[in-house]
Amino acid sequence: MSRSRLTTLKPKITTLAPRLGRMAGDEQARHRERDANLEHRGWYKTARWQKLRRQILVRDKYTCQRTGVLCIGTYPADNSPVADHKIPHRGNPDLFWDESNLHCVSKAFHDSEKQKEERAQSRW
Repeated sequence: MSRSRLTTLKPKITTLAPRLGRMAGDEQARHRERDANLEHRGWYKTARWQKLRRQILVRDKYTCQRTGVLCIGTYPADNSPVADHKIPHRGNPDLFWDESNLHCVSKAFHDSEKQKEERAQSRW
């Protein structure tokens, strides 16, 4: 009498993408959607941006220019450095690449207070 092993069957149906858009709270999907729909989002992936970002962080001595926190963490830590646009560029290349429009802020500040400020400004 031979012994045979049971094997699992591969699923016949794959997971379907949502038909009504992304699920609420799915930040990764929101970022992918934003990157795909806004051409200027690609600027953040260029060597030119990485060089400019590093210059700003060094110029500001890795210190949050709004709170004074030392930005020595590694993403996604709250004290990781972000090169932030003082005036939102909204796809304007002159504002995006302007060194005087950039400063170092902590990720915690950027993700909370800065976003509140920008939302308040966009209502007017």
